[in-house]
Amino acid sequence: MLLPRDATLLRIFIGESDRYEGHPLYEAIVLKAREVHMAGATVLRGPMSFGRSSRLHSAKILRLSDDLPIVVEIVDSQQQIDQFLPILEPMIGSGLVTVEKVQVVRYGDAPGA
Repeated sequence: MLLPRDATLLRIFIGESDRYEGHPLYEAIVLKAREVHMAGATVLRGPMSFGRSSRLHSAKILRLSDDLPIVVEIVDSQQQIDQFLPILEPMIGSGLVTVEKVQVVRYGDAPGA
């Protein structure tokens, strides 16, 4: 798969405890992105966050949270991202979704590998 140099980054901020159809939401998003042939997706788990409610989510030992922050990042063409957003919309109850332009410097295997 080729990825254009001028691409789009879709970033989805959710909680670790968020679910979709009985499965972790981050997992459902990645599997759906794969199903519709997005270029790729990465899930990042954060040690601390707060959002709209200002409730602090932290991985500190004295204050364990069962809802640590999760960020799902997907980079693809603007067209692919635009087609994925309506699929994503009914999956997310609360959270933050951002889109930004990025430049792809490298995508794929090392030359000769």
